[in-house]
Amino acid sequence: MFNTLNEKLTAVFKGMRKQIRISEENIQDALKQVRIALLEADVNFKVVKRFIENVREKALGEAVLKSLTPDQVFIKIVHDELVNVLGGDDAAAKINLNSKPPTIIMMAGLQGAGKTTTSGKLARFFMKSGKSVLLVAADVYRPAAIDQLEILGRQIKADVYTDRSTKDVVKIASDALAYAKKTAKDLMIIDTAGRLHIDETLMDELVRTKDAVNPDEILFVADAMTGQDAVTVAKTFNDKLNATGIILTKMDGDARGGAALSIKEVTGKPLKFIAIGEKLEDFEQFYPDRMASRILGMGDIVSLVERAQDAIDPDEADDLASKIQKKGMDFEDMLKQFKMIKRMGSLESIMRLIPGLSAAGPMNVDDRQIKRIEAIIQSMTPHERKNAKILNSSRKKRIARGSGSSVNEINKLCTQLEQMNKMMKRMKQKLGSGKDLSKMNMKDIFKNM
Repeated sequence: MFNTLNEKLTAVFKGMRKQIRISEENIQDALKQVRIALLEADVNFKVVKRFIENVREKALGEAVLKSLTPDQVFIKIVHDELVNVLGGDDAAAKINLNSKPPTIIMMAGLQGAGKTTTSGKLARFFMKSGKSVLLVAADVYRPAAIDQLEILGRQIKADVYTDRSTKDVVKIASDALAYAKKTAKDLMIIDTAGRLHIDETLMDELVRTKDAVNPDEILFVADAMTGQDAVTVAKTFNDKLNATGIILTKMDGDARGGAALSIKEVTGKPLKFIAIGEKLEDFEQFYPDRMASRILGMGDIVSLVERAQDAIDPDEADDLASKIQKKGMDFEDMLKQFKMIKRMGSLESIMRLIPGLSAAGPMNVDDRQIKRIEAIIQSMTPHERKNAKILNSSRKKRIARGSGSSVNEINKLCTQLEQMNKMMKRMKQKLGSGKDLSKMNMKDIFKNM
């Protein structure tokens, strides 16, 4: 989402790197470029104005003007101000669970923003930490909305409360609350009907539902692809409902990112979660400092580790690492590693979390490359996957026909596997034959290299 903004800001910082010291003149030029980059990213013009004024004031401080590292100082100032614009204090973005369960969360938003799917993603998010969740189907207007929530509930193994005998949303929510208390649920997530526009009748229904169940959180679900329209609608909903937070969906799209950078400043409400893909696991809590680092190309190693912990089974990873260390890697191991990586998301989204890679420039990472390699490996027999050395000319031709690839591609893959095994063998020799790579931490490895 922030690709263009990241590229433009990176160019500004490169320009600052050429300066010996920060001065009023080079600050003015840099701020002009930052202003243009933010406006082109569809950030609210009032937010841009305040942002530039705050950065200018800090950048022209006496201590900064004496600095011998103008680019680093300027990046730090811009980073800190981005954190403030995005929400500042992380504590405001957290969901505070009610001391007397269930914690009630009411979802609101326009139709098409992905509210029902987001309800399922939010339920899964809490269920990962051992919470019991009740999803409430309170969208009685959109065809198949109740069916959709039931399907999501089955996928994440969450209880779903439905009542197809009535269209009284207030009654459904009230009855669901009684059921949640009876079944000792930790959370209750109410999926309300989406609006095609600011409909007074439906807004009144939301207000009455709010009064009936007294939710702990009212989360407005906004489509990041709609840009400043999302901010405007969020403000209108907030005026009516006094929302406690915002969830931005479709953050993996090609929108310019202005909604994410404007919504906290305009509405005064924190951005609590972001949806970064279509899958139920493509959902994460929003951290202003982490997002600021991503925008500036600094990566986000904490989110990368969290993603890996969520997607990769530790026992499976340990078994694979131990096997590779003892016998080397084969194509079967390579296939397993690809499956682990794919659970974490797209290659580009993973690489953007690695410090330094996103700052290096645009990434032309094609996930189809992994699919091609997978097709080649899956066209091998189990014996061939475990014994690459037996792949002769006739076997390679058969694999090429079965995978829709060429013999040359298979040769390259075999070479890559061989090089990887040689590299691991050299590393093991440097570290000492008695040491177990799978049980060493990264600090020990780098210290011995």
